[in-house]
Amino acid sequence: MPSPTILVVDDEALIRWSLKERLKGEGYQVLEAETGRQAIEQLREGVDLVLLDYKLPDTDGVSVLRKIKEFDQDILVILLTAFATVETAVEAMKIGAYHFANKPFNLDDITATVNRALETTRLRREVRQLRAREARPFSLNHIVGASDSMTALRNLVAKVATSPASTVLLTGESGTGKDLVAKVLHYSSDRGSRPFMNITCSALPEALLESELFGHERGAFTDARMQKRGMLETADGGTVFLDEIGEMVPALQAKLLRFLEEKAFKRVGAASDIHVDVRVIAATNRNLEEEVAKGRFRSDLFYRLNVLPIALPPLRAHVDDIPVLAAFFVDAFNREFRKAVLGATPASVRLLQSYGWPGNVRELRNVIERAMLLSEGDRLEPGDFAALRLSSPSGDGFELPANGLDLEQLERSFVVQALKRSGGNQTKAAALLGLNRDQIRYRIEKFGLSATQ
Repeated sequence: MPSPTILVVDDEALIRWSLKERLKGEGYQVLEAETGRQAIEQLREGVDLVLLDYKLPDTDGVSVLRKIKEFDQDILVILLTAFATVETAVEAMKIGAYHFANKPFNLDDITATVNRALETTRLRREVRQLRAREARPFSLNHIVGASDSMTALRNLVAKVATSPASTVLLTGESGTGKDLVAKVLHYSSDRGSRPFMNITCSALPEALLESELFGHERGAFTDARMQKRGMLETADGGTVFLDEIGEMVPALQAKLLRFLEEKAFKRVGAASDIHVDVRVIAATNRNLEEEVAKGRFRSDLFYRLNVLPIALPPLRAHVDDIPVLAAFFVDAFNREFRKAVLGATPASVRLLQSYGWPGNVRELRNVIERAMLLSEGDRLEPGDFAALRLSSPSGDGFELPANGLDLEQLERSFVVQALKRSGGNQTKAAALLGLNRDQIRYRIEKFGLSATQ
């Protein structure tokens, strides 16, 4: 990382020289300016901190300070002056001066102040970068896909995110991206700057899950040696994401329902209520209506959660999005693995679109990751997906041919396998491949195959 750059602005050459020599000895890069105009021009060189004389030939330090802050709020400014007044100091601090030092100054004191100021700058930039990195992956743009179903999903998520609703229910098969949608809902809402807490209901036993959600008082149970704040309390003003809500036991369902209705809860072992403002996003891959009918899920909790339902489609229902999803993951893994893969070949894309994807988008991501790790070319070829077994909704498996076949050879191989698995029944073979009967007949004739081949 390059050394911080300090700009020394003073019309006295001796002061500029003494500050420059001292700061260079501390390992800093130093720029100089003797007028306010020169100082503003030097900002384009990339400056981290400015030592700014108040009295300059062409202007005053406060005016320059104001222009520096307009240029970049992160640049810290230490004003140096022999003409300090209380009014001047107050005005400078309001504009954003970091420190106000009187002339004549002690070089040791100035150096210590510079070190503190630059540490402040470093911490500010790190915090902003961390916040940006945290929020960036969870924008609406990361719900990838151009199909009608994904466009409708993005539009619905955008509306729900900005709504005042306190509960949202996400449904869909495992791997469809419910955790991503939950984070998009949070970071696209007014709650985005507040905490996002995530817990998987099936991952913890009942007692521990209750403590994680609601917290506990000291002595509430054997191992409760101190008071603990729960997720609902910690997330005040933000969002709690309850994944696999269908796995929650009835006793906890009742406590969660009370919280949703009253916005209040008690820590385990406590007598008084705690009131918080939290949005609850619940997710499940189960059919909760069936779970209610079987007596495994409370109907009143289901209706309370189901005010704003969002259903995520399985990947097999929008296979037209696979090319753009594959490109998205290739780009992400290029950055992570420091590779320069240009994308998947048309034959590879067709191959991916022929797969049943029982693991949905999560499985596609894992498959692309493996291919990226093993590929040695600049494009992903069918052979890079050799571990993939093509499947139909019925669970029948198709063997992926060896590397080196072109698109037509791959297509012929799959038609042959489908005919074998269906015992020559063209209707069943077409169903295995997601085709209609006319399409399978066309391919049988195209490749000169017999129905029993």
